[in-house]
This record gives sequence, structure tokens and C-alpha cells, in this order.
Amino acid sequence: MDLQTRKISFIKEFLNFQSEEIILRFEKLLKQEKKRIASDELEPMTLEEFNKRIDISMEDSNNERVTESGELLSQIEKWD
Repeated sequence: MDLQTRKISFIKEFLNFQSEEIILRFEKLLKQEKKRIASDELEPMTLEEFNKRIDISMEDSNNERVTESGELLSQIEKWD
């Protein structure tokens, strides 16, 4: 069975669950796996990349292309 067929089969079974507890457990598992995958894909940047990011950030700051921390926190609270 190929991956696409397995995913469709899984979704069909998932849609038949009536237990909120099971759904919550799947949601938690999905979030954990997404975090794990993201952390596995992280690679350290080179010194050149680091310095380039600093230069871009300084240019953004000098040209007032920034978001205040309070405004950013307000935006984050609206996520989800």
C-alpha cells in the first residue's frame, strides 16, 4: 500500500472516532512529531550566514521595519 493510500485510510478511520479524548491524544501526538521533525531539520548556520542576518536586521532596524515586542505578543495571542 503506498503512502497516499495509507493516509486516506487513516483519515477515514480517524473520522469515525467519537471520543474527544482520542482526538486530543492524536492532536498532542501530531504537535510533538511536528516539533521533533522541525528540531531534527535544524542545522547550525555558518559565521558568514550569521553576519549576513545581523546586517539585514540592522538595516531593517535603521529603516524602521521592525515590530515592537508588545505588538508582537498581541499578535501571537491571536494565533491558534
